[in-house]
Amino acid sequence: MTLTSTHCTPAPADQVAAPGIRFQTGALEALKWLALLLMTGDHVNKYLFNETLPYLFEAGRIAMPLFVMVLSYNLARPTAWPNGGHRRTAWRLLGFGVLATPPFIALGGLWWYGYYPLNILFTLLVITLTLAACELALAGQRWAWFVALMVCVLGGALVEFWWPAVLLGLCTTWFVRRPNPIAALGAVLSLASLTYINGNAWAMAALPLVLLARGLSLNVPRWRWLFYAYYPLHLAALWLIRIPMAKAGYLFLI
Repeated sequence: MTLTSTHCTPAPADQVAAPGIRFQTGALEALKWLALLLMTGDHVNKYLFNETLPYLFEAGRIAMPLFVMVLSYNLARPTAWPNGGHRRTAWRLLGFGVLATPPFIALGGLWWYGYYPLNILFTLLVITLTLAACELALAGQRWAWFVALMVCVLGGALVEFWWPAVLLGLCTTWFVRRPNPIAALGAVLSLASLTYINGNAWAMAALPLVLLARGLSLNVPRWRWLFYAYYPLHLAALWLIRIPMAKAGYLFLI
């Protein structure tokens, strides 16, 4: 995989200097809001209604690919690596991922004594760290290729949606940096392989949504910390709501 490193005059804040791969910031924010709504609906359905509400589970399969592709697009910006974007993103994901872990475990539905896999913020963290190692390798630190491989393989085994999600992030960044059919095929196959995890092919719907967003010019403000903080906060809220629902007999626990 080749992620061509570009150290040039910074592109406008809302664009990436790659052939035909440009999104307005407002469009990217709209994709994140859509992913946030889909994720919330999926979690309400899962944790409060035992997945009995129609269509919310299926629609929720679109959320993770949207989050991954937006993150990967932002990390592909030519200014991201020299300005420390990977480092800042990694620390935020780690911090809020840790904060989300207690309610994530308490809500249940996990494997291996209720502790595995790690939540989605750690999935995004694995992608970020792998891309950071690739940047080091492209800068001449050849040992970093081994680090990137180990982070991808070992980290991908520990997080939600496993290697398909991680490979989707890597292929997206590769394609944004250097559009080519191999990267595009890798992204499509990553989405398709989520069918075996999700039990349906709804993750594929993220692709046309992203392609549609390319042509949109939306005035959606950027909330830098909202999407990080919302994840642990909404899990904690669902946990607190579920406790009295269970006691009152309104909740059908798994």
